[in-house]
Amino acid sequence: MAFIDYYKILEVDKKATEADIKKAYRKLARKYHPDLNPNDKEAERKFKEINEANEVLSHAENRKKYDEYGENWQHAEEFEKSKQQRQYHRGGQQDGFGGFGGGGGGDFSDFFESMFGGRSSGGGGRRNAQFKGQDFNAELHLDLKDVYTTHKRTLTINGKNIRITIPAGVENGQQIKISGLGGEGSGGGPKGDLYITFTVENHTNFKLDKHNLYYTVDLDLYTAVLGGDITADTFDGKVKLSVKPGTQNGTKVKLKGKGFPIYKKEGESGDLYITYQVQIPTNLTEKEKELFTELAKLRMS
Repeated sequence: MAFIDYYKILEVDKKATEADIKKAYRKLARKYHPDLNPNDKEAERKFKEINEANEVLSHAENRKKYDEYGENWQHAEEFEKSKQQRQYHRGGQQDGFGGFGGGGGGDFSDFFESMFGGRSSGGGGRRNAQFKGQDFNAELHLDLKDVYTTHKRTLTINGKNIRITIPAGVENGQQIKISGLGGEGSGGGPKGDLYITFTVENHTNFKLDKHNLYYTVDLDLYTAVLGGDITADTFDGKVKLSVKPGTQNGTKVKLKGKGFPIYKKEGESGDLYITYQVQIPTNLTEKEKELFTELAKLRMS
């Protein structure tokens, strides 16, 4: 009975974090899943190895035991009993390395069962293989206007209609997980999950940067010079703005809370920044030229 290198099976380093292990497991499990490799004995064997490695490395106590004894696994039970006896005499709590929760299951190797108590010394049957169902992946294309408010949408996944709620503020490239909406598990295993990736396209005149919106408003020269009221667009309607006399080209004004909704923070939004772009009049009449000339003389006197 040979030692099994679970780190090598999951293709991770011994210093891998919990997140690293989870990512590696998901990638390999998807690659060798029986649903994607029907009647492939080698893929089935690899899938069982991957699940076994995940059973150990994704559970802190079991990973600790595995790391502590490593290739000395034959003596693990002896070391554990000795350690528990020392703790008992000190009046401390015993460390247990009990069974595992979900996460894949499978027909475990002799090495696994010997080290982690998968079966008694007198023999006994192995656990039935339990495979989690295949994860489904979907891409949903939306317009920026679609994610300004929370709304429901019906998706068709593998011929089945699924109604989901899309929260306001979902970002381009963001992925969400809906548990249990993947493929059916086998051997009593859990269903897979549904992962939806959002592609959000902006066909508006507003520029979005994080949660803030930016918009340019044309301002005629006379209003810029004399001041006055104008009507400007926001993402969800129009607003009246008061322009100060002498407003310069490029002046920015901030409309607090008129930006884009913040994901999963109901009632919170970014800000809207409006930039004034002063329009210089063209095709002047002779009379207008005379008036501008007179104005220029007054300014220079």
